[in-house]
Amino acid sequence: MLNFLKAYVESMRLYYAFVTGIAGWIGMAFYEYIAKSPFQTVEVVPETEKKAVVLIMLFLSWGINQIINDYLGLAEDRVNAPNRPMVTGELDPRKALILTGVLLSLSLLTTYSYLEPIALFPAILGILLNIVYEYAKAYGVFGNIIFGLMISTCTAYGFLAAGPTTSPYFTESRVSVLILVAVMNGLMTFYTYFKDYEGDKAAGKRTIIVRLGVEKSRYLAAVSSLFPTVIFLFLYLNNFIEARVNNMFLILAGLTLFLELWTGYLYYQNPQGERTYYSLVANFRSCICGQATLIALFNTELAMILFLVSYMFVGFLFDLHTDPKS
Repeated sequence: MLNFLKAYVESMRLYYAFVTGIAGWIGMAFYEYIAKSPFQTVEVVPETEKKAVVLIMLFLSWGINQIINDYLGLAEDRVNAPNRPMVTGELDPRKALILTGVLLSLSLLTTYSYLEPIALFPAILGILLNIVYEYAKAYGVFGNIIFGLMISTCTAYGFLAAGPTTSPYFTESRVSVLILVAVMNGLMTFYTYFKDYEGDKAAGKRTIIVRLGVEKSRYLAAVSSLFPTVIFLFLYLNNFIEARVNNMFLILAGLTLFLELWTGYLYYQNPQGERTYYSLVANFRSCICGQATLIALFNTELAMILFLVSYMFVGFLFDLHTDPKS
């Protein structure tokens, strides 16, 4: 049993937990921002216990769903990551899927009975998109779009699970935040495809890297690092985002832009080889810190703390997984 649990936790790849955790925290911070504003209707600041439950489920959601992803992606993992527990047989797929099913069911039950039933919609949609994603990878950029939408359901979940709210659930400002989360995460997963190039190609997964080839993709890696900034400026300058920027946001946004440009440079310089795997740290940091930066629109102090904590712990947790083949 201990060996099974160890293999299960290893397969969760906890350095990814900040992706879903911070994405969901954006939604919760947005909800609290409304609850404290003169424009609130039925919104109330959630109790600490409720926030803790929501965040625990959000931070664990990546790892729990990753078991499904690993099972569906066994073909390419046999090439890309032959040392992963499910590939080596250390983690029994059937038992792992049963445990994942139990944990997901408990999460949905908790959402319905203790949080807000309306939050079941993004929760279930996120699970379904995780399954669709494994197949969408075979169709170029469609896989990146599905992945980005999947992570944006965490933001919607964090908002809707935090407390009562009224229709319309999705205003221009709220949709704009979801778009930014989707773009940052779609870009993040684009960079991860570089390390998976050989396995995806062998398994017939025609990701955008496989379709374009490594040489062309490295130029796209450099240019696309500006996508989140350009899209934010478009949305903000056209007043789709109601919250106004502040000094903390500008500081964190500047640091995030540097991380994004650095990530693009790393994949331009090292689209293949061992360095490609270790560039993942910069990739994850730029995405997660970018998400923390969005929180500065609603809560400057929280944004600063999450930015720093995410930067440190993503690197720490990634260093616990030193095998590029796992």
